[in-house]
Amino acid sequence: MLRAALFIVALTLMQGCAALRPDITAEEAYGHRVQGEDREGRSTISVTPPQEDVTYRFFDATFDTVTIRPDVLTPTTAREGVPVEVLVKGAFPDACSELHEVTQQRAGNLVLVTLTMRRPQGVVCARVLRPYRFYLDLEGRFVTGSYSLRLNEESHAFEVAAPTGS
Repeated sequence: MLRAALFIVALTLMQGCAALRPDITAEEAYGHRVQGEDREGRSTISVTPPQEDVTYRFFDATFDTVTIRPDVLTPTTAREGVPVEVLVKGAFPDACSELHEVTQQRAGNLVLVTLTMRRPQGVVCARVLRPYRFYLDLEGRFVTGSYSLRLNEESHAFEVAAPTGS
């Protein structure tokens, strides 16, 4: 009887938490990572080391959309903050380009991120758009407040909402 009551209470709490952000799709929710290709034909990519015997050209990564996904702040996590994940969607401009490096700096509520791509020099590459999806965990933890993410000189504002009932 006690287990059944605890189960009902837990289920009710979980439903309440899910209802806090009904306008958020599964892909926009913190921690939801699509593997393989998604409905848009985007493949999940990661940073890979370059080949040592190849000379590369480096350039800022191109991207279409940026979705900033903070974890849900609760009374328990309010003091230490929560992690924030960024979902970057874009397309490689040819068959040879790939993600090279990600650097991050943080100054208060400003997060500076540089996303760099590389392409081998002197190689003929097919000019085809290759859609990609890249997940980036921002360094550190974030408490309640307004923040600005600057990704390759493009600014994106985001909020870490206060726990409900605060």
